[in-house]
Amino acid sequence: MTRSSDYEAAALAALKRAVADTLERKRRLGQYAVVWREGRAVCIGPDAPGYQYGIDAAPSLDGVAEPDTGK
Repeated sequence: MTRSSDYEAAALAALKRAVADTLERKRRLGQYAVVWREGRAVCIGPDAPGYQYGIDAAPSLDGVAEPDTGK
């Protein structure tokens, strides 16, 4: 391996470890996390919202009031 690829491998390992540690901490605290799965952001965890984010899975805007424009 070259020095550059050694550095890249170590950096990738550190990033993977940081993500794993963060997800584990959120799991222990009972918090949800947003992760990328199958081309979209997905909420995972015990208190995750009941919907997925994405263009074709956007939450409904029913019941959301329009802002008062003062007219």
